[in-house]
Amino acid sequence: MFSLLQMLLEFEGYEVVLWQGGDHVQDTIDSICQQQPELILMDVHLRHLNGFDVLHSLRHKPELKGVKVLIASGVDMAERSQQEGADGFVLKPFLPDELLTKIQKTIG
Repeated sequence: MFSLLQMLLEFEGYEVVLWQGGDHVQDTIDSICQQQPELILMDVHLRHLNGFDVLHSLRHKPELKGVKVLIASGVDMAERSQQEGADGFVLKPFLPDELLTKIQKTIG
């Protein structure tokens, strides 16, 4: 799945950096600080973490205030994503065009 998504985004001209995982929210935040991405596409259910915990920590880091976050889940969590500070939500499974439209809308 990740390789197809990566290939789609790169074909559309986006630079993609895959998060390699971690066991602690702070490790993830440190990685984001180093990368300084324009947008993060993040699932709610990560290997050892909850995406909302990562989002909450990210939103409390002043140096990351400009990073846009799209939350993805197989359960409709659009309202909660907005309440938690996400810039958008995409319901899985999504069509490639739907995801690209959400990304373009989110980053302007």
